[in-house]
Amino acid sequence: MNLVHTALWGVLPYPVLTLAVAGSLWRYRYDRFGFTTRSTQLHEARLLSVAGPLFHYGLFLVALGHIAGLLVPEWLTERLRISERLYHLNALLVGGAAGLATAAGLGLLIWRRLRVPAVRRTTSRSDRLLHPLLALVLLAGLTATAGGINAHPYDYRRGVSLWFRSLFTLDPDVSAMAHAPLVYRVHALLAMALFALWPFSRLVHAFTAPLGYVVRPYVLYRSRAPRPAAVSRRAAGHRPHRWGASARSGR
Repeated sequence: MNLVHTALWGVLPYPVLTLAVAGSLWRYRYDRFGFTTRSTQLHEARLLSVAGPLFHYGLFLVALGHIAGLLVPEWLTERLRISERLYHLNALLVGGAAGLATAAGLGLLIWRRLRVPAVRRTTSRSDRLLHPLLALVLLAGLTATAGGINAHPYDYRRGVSLWFRSLFTLDPDVSAMAHAPLVYRVHALLAMALFALWPFSRLVHAFTAPLGYVVRPYVLYRSRAPRPAAVSRRAAGHRPHRWGASARSGR
């Protein structure tokens, strides 16, 4: 096997995974309060209200599609009586729609950052690298998805998926990835670059998703301000009624 393929598909994924995990742990240890998106909603909210949901919900669906496509083996979908045609049609339609929504949301976010001076001033060095890299990852993924329209599309579950699952057995199937179409290999390399950058960018806030918010108890708020009735009585010069004083006065 070519040494380049061995280095890319048999060796490189492990340093990337180590960097992503160790970098995230290091940042949590030394920069816990940096686990944030550095929200710029106060500077501009109208575009963000559209671009934010498009990007986040689209990316969530894209991630689910990758998990299903890479981790779910072909024999399992056959046992569930999901035909190959139905599986690929779902990947093409749902995956394509999710990818387009993510790309549209990212495009609006980048345009907003360039258009609004206050938002542009908050751009960090990692953002200047992160946004183009995200765009390239999405472009390569959409190109690979569009390839499913062909009469004889590439079956990534018999190539890329086998390679991905073999990484967890510490016996990478290098040939499975080496014979994949170029767009899949480019997409995988860009994705590895993104995961290497992940701990050192704003993407790290994904690890702080407020999942406990759904099951947490209600928070009770009590005002410390005096009651309106009491305020009005004091403003009018009235004192509270005292039963003892009334009894002594013979009332």
